[in-house]
Amino acid sequence: MKVGYAAGAFDLFHIGHLNLLKRAKSQCDFLIAGVVSDEMLQINKGITPVIGLEERLEIVGNSRYVDRAVAEDLPTKMQMWEELRFDIFFKGDDWRGTEKGRRLEIEFAEVGVEVVYFPYTASTSSTTLRRALAAINSGISAPAALAS
Repeated sequence: MKVGYAAGAFDLFHIGHLNLLKRAKSQCDFLIAGVVSDEMLQINKGITPVIGLEERLEIVGNSRYVDRAVAEDLPTKMQMWEELRFDIFFKGDDWRGTEKGRRLEIEFAEVGVEVVYFPYTASTSSTTLRRALAAINSGISAPAALAS
């Protein structure tokens, strides 16, 4: 049985998240979704999610494409692999060719994990949605905020 792992913040769940999970499930028998913890998001990206971890786990775990949702509360993807022992790691192609992506590919190759990249859904992102929410809260129209 091929076990896949797709990690993400999955904050403000949107079509890009759904596309990632759908594509990942089509390439494995059992899909684990790693939902990055609030603490790890703060440490690694300097952001506080709009939706807390427990709710994000509930949302992602109820996707028909996800067999198991877990909190990603360890500092590295390799530590998550040591805990979960997946065969395939799925990521958006915004990591492809980056230092972080190359390092991950090397580490995972050493333990036989395949790294599969999927096209990043550029039309919608949590960052864009966060910007629109901030604009609405500050009294700027959301379409104007999205244009910037």
